[in-house]
Amino acid sequence: MTQPAAAPTPPDRPQIVLVTPAAFDPDAFADPLAAVLDAVPVACLRLSLASLDADSVTRAADRLRAVAHARDIPLVIARHVGLVRPLGLDGVHLEHGARGVREARKALGADAIVGAFCGTSRHEGLTAGEAGADYVAFGPAGASPLGDGRRAEADLFAWWSEMIEVPVVAEGALGAATVAALAPVTDFFAFGDEVWNAPDPVAALRGLAAALDAG
Repeated sequence: MTQPAAAPTPPDRPQIVLVTPAAFDPDAFADPLAAVLDAVPVACLRLSLASLDADSVTRAADRLRAVAHARDIPLVIARHVGLVRPLGLDGVHLEHGARGVREARKALGADAIVGAFCGTSRHEGLTAGEAGADYVAFGPAGASPLGDGRRAEADLFAWWSEMIEVPVVAEGALGAATVAALAPVTDFFAFGDEVWNAPDPVAALRGLAAALDAG
């Protein structure tokens, strides 16, 4: 995953990936997004809409691309490989382990960001890395009642960071304590609902960013 030159963070400190809400009005969301991006250094923005309406996704991507690229922040889109090039985006985040990684890399070329969410599976992560993923994400890293209840434990991140060169992302149900515990063994944290569900998204992201230095 590329990092913007304008992110003045210590070299060993994990970087932040900011994930959009699953549903939002692009025009109304642009200003709150800009405020968050201006408040805390962010390495990458991920557009992660639940909508499968192509016009809605395109409109959101166009609006967010302008906000992100004005700040030298790459914008990747969840799932929709076919929209990356037409919309001038920087890459794709795939959500089903190694599935589709090789095809996405072939379609988008060497310069695009291709990432893969691999749940709690070390095997899927290794397979995604071998297929050409720029990063592998594991989660939920925090405790969550959603899904099957499993979480990506600290020992998974510690093993990956020690043994594998592909950058690793922690995401899902992240609180300050979990961030501080995982900061020494992960390269990126992806924050989404943790920020946007808070009364003050800027304050929420600042709090999580502060926890990076507590690890």
